[in-house]
Amino acid sequence: MTRALLHRLLRLLLLSTTAFAAACSVTPPPSAELPFRLPEAFASPSQPEMAQSDAWWQRFQDAQLNQFVELALTRNTGLAQALARHKISEAQTRLSRADQLPQVGIGAGSTRQRQNLQGMPGTGANNTLSTTHSATLDISWELDLWGRLSALSAAAQADYLASGEQLRGMRQSVAAQVTRLYFEIVHARAQVTLSEHIVRSLGEMARQINNRVTVGITSPADGMLANANLDSARAGLEQRREALERSLRQLEVLMGNYPSGQLPTAADLPALPSSPATGIPSELLTRRPDVRAAELGLLSAGYRRGAAQRSFLPSLSLSGSAGYAGSQLAQLFSASNLIWSIAGHIVQPVFQGGRLTAQLDIAEGQHQELLHAYAETAVNALAEVESALVVDALLLNRENALDRSASAAEEAVRVSYNRYLQGIDPFLNVLESQQRALDGRSAHITARHARLDNRIALHLALGGGFEQGPQP
Repeated sequence: MTRALLHRLLRLLLLSTTAFAAACSVTPPPSAELPFRLPEAFASPSQPEMAQSDAWWQRFQDAQLNQFVELALTRNTGLAQALARHKISEAQTRLSRADQLPQVGIGAGSTRQRQNLQGMPGTGANNTLSTTHSATLDISWELDLWGRLSALSAAAQADYLASGEQLRGMRQSVAAQVTRLYFEIVHARAQVTLSEHIVRSLGEMARQINNRVTVGITSPADGMLANANLDSARAGLEQRREALERSLRQLEVLMGNYPSGQLPTAADLPALPSSPATGIPSELLTRRPDVRAAELGLLSAGYRRGAAQRSFLPSLSLSGSAGYAGSQLAQLFSASNLIWSIAGHIVQPVFQGGRLTAQLDIAEGQHQELLHAYAETAVNALAEVESALVVDALLLNRENALDRSASAAEEAVRVSYNRYLQGIDPFLNVLESQQRALDGRSAHITARHARLDNRIALHLALGGGFEQGPQP
């Protein structure tokens, strides 16, 4: 009999949810739409095939770079923080689901009471002592009549998925930062090597001119200009070494290492690999992690707006308790000591000082904000791809032009110096050609580095690797 009563209590609470199952369902908010129609293909020259889901940095065929990226993906502190936030979001999702379930607790207690009976008719004693022992099972449950709790749970689930996309985007960002810093180091070392070569050449030239000054063949002013040009080149060399040291330590910190400035890299910038497949604009918006996170954030805001709207409707709570209470602990669980109760409580909000209206206005404002934020994120994603595609060809033309310019300037140095030794041209012509040669070759190296940096930006803009996001 005791067990039958407990079953009846639990069955009554469970059947209560069936009556309101249809009302508890939550319809997803409508998805965001862009203020313009997406084209069928990118405006810049591209390949319409979908980009492959691979480790795009491996396309540069540098084993040292691959090692650095993999190390950063496991040890980067910023990435570890993003992973922790993702775990917190997952726990918040489970927490929101718990609000939809009954809260069950088991309690036990014992009470010793002294009661004064003096003056009460029919009693022959002044006071009495009593002892009561109890053991109960308590259940409380807020029924989700209108789907408010379901909407909040769906919002938390969307936030969790958005945090997964943010984690995926963070991984891509770290990989891109490592790759960029790696090639920045290679670029800086190439600039240092160039400067060292220039310093050696100018040092030899200054030595020869100073010898000519000593024997009276050349004006002392030429020797001073040669020495000044040499010292200027030495200062430029130190400036390039400074840039190299800073980049080295930035990369070490990014990989979670101590910034000692000791990292091996390739000696020269690599040849640019073939352009990756870009897919089409609509596909881009489905795989870019920042766009996906913005879309899921908008979905979450829609659910929260729905929950705020449902806060104006009545809420129904059920509570129940079943157990035993008696004065004898040894006979506590006998059938005669069984107690139980069940209660329902319905509340219709009437006046809360404008709280519910303010909450709805906040939710509506947040939804509108995220709606425009999604459109902004999507447009920026499309613009990044278009820009990287069109700039790639422009940078190639720039690199080729600078290569020709630097080669011509280097030949001009040789010609002008020989004409100076023959007394045909002044020494200022030599200095000018030297400066043009240095600037031209340095700019050519920088242009090659810019093409690599733009290719990294293209991979990042296309969504890169890590195509698999978190699952619902």
